[in-house]
Amino acid sequence: MNEFYVHTEQMTVGYDGKPLIRNIEIRLKRGEILTLIGPNGAGKSTILKSMTRQLKLVGGTVYLGGEQMSRMSGKEVAKKLAVVMTERIRPELMTCEDIVATGRYPYTGTLGILGEKDWEKVHEAMELVHALDFKDRDFTAISDGQRQRILLARAICQEPEIIVLDEPTSFLDIRHKLELLAILKNMVVRKKTAVLMSLHELDLAQKISDHVICVHGDQIEKYGSPEEIFTSEYVHHLYGITTGSYNAAFGCLEMDPPKGKPEVFVIGGNGRGIPVYRKLQRAGIPFAAGILHKNDMDHEVAKVLAAEVIEEEPFSLISEENFQKAKKRMETCSRVICCVDVFGPANEKNRQLMKLAEASGKLEIR
Repeated sequence: MNEFYVHTEQMTVGYDGKPLIRNIEIRLKRGEILTLIGPNGAGKSTILKSMTRQLKLVGGTVYLGGEQMSRMSGKEVAKKLAVVMTERIRPELMTCEDIVATGRYPYTGTLGILGEKDWEKVHEAMELVHALDFKDRDFTAISDGQRQRILLARAICQEPEIIVLDEPTSFLDIRHKLELLAILKNMVVRKKTAVLMSLHELDLAQKISDHVICVHGDQIEKYGSPEEIFTSEYVHHLYGITTGSYNAAFGCLEMDPPKGKPEVFVIGGNGRGIPVYRKLQRAGIPFAAGILHKNDMDHEVAKVLAAEVIEEEPFSLISEENFQKAKKRMETCSRVICCVDVFGPANEKNRQLMKLAEASGKLEIR
């Protein structure tokens, strides 16, 4: 087990001695990101709190750097592990700089006095999360997103071997979500920091994680790489999705398609049709899409939003059979929207569809 910086053996977590999730086996090396996903209330935060000694283990053991955490002092743990949780801390009369400075306490003497090098690390951490501009402001007077950045800075200046984060992106806008994850990835690559966190944003978890743990019911249901976890079928099962769908290829959620017979025929391809598909879906207008090769990026979205998709095999010329099928469907629609301006040899029959729509007076060019 020495290759793993953090690992658990038969860890059972819960409250008041009552098991919630049993026999949790976690393995995390330095230089890796391990992410917990699952429905609200599944126990992701409980697992993280139990691993960081904020909750008492119901059973099992957590090892940190080859040592049992239960036998380590608080100061020893703090030099190796930093924690950023979602709870709103409300310190009185403390500036943002004061909060970050507490990350250096494991390295100070009994009086907790920071030296010059400690303050350098405090300011370096604040600069890394773009927080120096409000370092002198009262911590209770800043926004939720700014607080999250301050707490991350505190963890960074602690110089840990592993950072544990519970939903770190929850209160951040898009820019700061990406900045935070970029900071974590940089620490993983350059300093070989280990990162253990929970995330609600599946698209971000899919893109940043080396390994993913799925918490479902009273167990760890699945543990694997993003490629193994993020399939449409499994995500639907994990979250019990019954409305809309999860698009594994794009790592995003899609709404239900409009109901009814197609009123519009969309000639798309190369991603040009996707904005039109979504606009029609928002307007509640059922549509048909075609003729799309199955390896075209438009196909992934069309198959979940369109009432009908006329599709062709990858890298093949469009067959006469599919051309006639598309022509027949197009004739039943009141409008034809063409999103393509260049037709290659494989798409020649789509150009013919466009010409037929133009001759019928139904054509709209997007």
